[in-house]
Amino acid sequence: MAEEHGREGEHMTGTSIIAVAFDGGVVLGADSRTTTGSLIANRVTNKIQPVADNIFCCRSGSSADTETIADYVTYILKIHCSETGDAPTVHTASTLFRQLCYQNKQLLANIICAGWDEIDGGSVYTVPLGGTLVKAPYAIGGSGSTYIFGYCDAHYKPGMTREETLDFVTKALTFMMARDGSSGGLIRTVVVDKDGVHRSMIPGDKLFRVWVG
Repeated sequence: MAEEHGREGEHMTGTSIIAVAFDGGVVLGADSRTTTGSLIANRVTNKIQPVADNIFCCRSGSSADTETIADYVTYILKIHCSETGDAPTVHTASTLFRQLCYQNKQLLANIICAGWDEIDGGSVYTVPLGGTLVKAPYAIGGSGSTYIFGYCDAHYKPGMTREETLDFVTKALTFMMARDGSSGGLIRTVVVDKDGVHRSMIPGDKLFRVWVG
């Protein structure tokens, strides 16, 4: 009966996620739709998860796998902070993600880790399936990312301001959500810089309209 109604399969964050570094910090963004088979299980999932005060991750893949990995990284970073007395770096958190994903290749987990620290400033790392670790000026992921590689190539500019980066992230997510059936809901963004963390949300009915032929 479950298969007849499209409920087969585990919860998947078939998704659209993005993180972009700018001069002074990073912007992370994600849609909010979670699917189970062909059904929408949750319209307002928060796919941007903090792993430290200054570091966040965007998750795509299996909800259970990605949440578990992020919880492990959060736990290890808390121990790291208590032992060193310092805030963790984004590279440290990203390396933990890489180790957990590489050592557990059966997990369906694609992670973007981004944040701000006193050593590197704003930085973005991506950990795709298999456990590779890549540092990049920006990273996109999830099922919606396949639709915007051309947009990102054409419109990303090094040295963008915070406002330009927020606009770039919002437009990229809007295009992904318009064309990917597994993405949708609302847009959540998180800005991390030396002044702290700034969260915002844009409801789906407030996004600009995209023509889809």
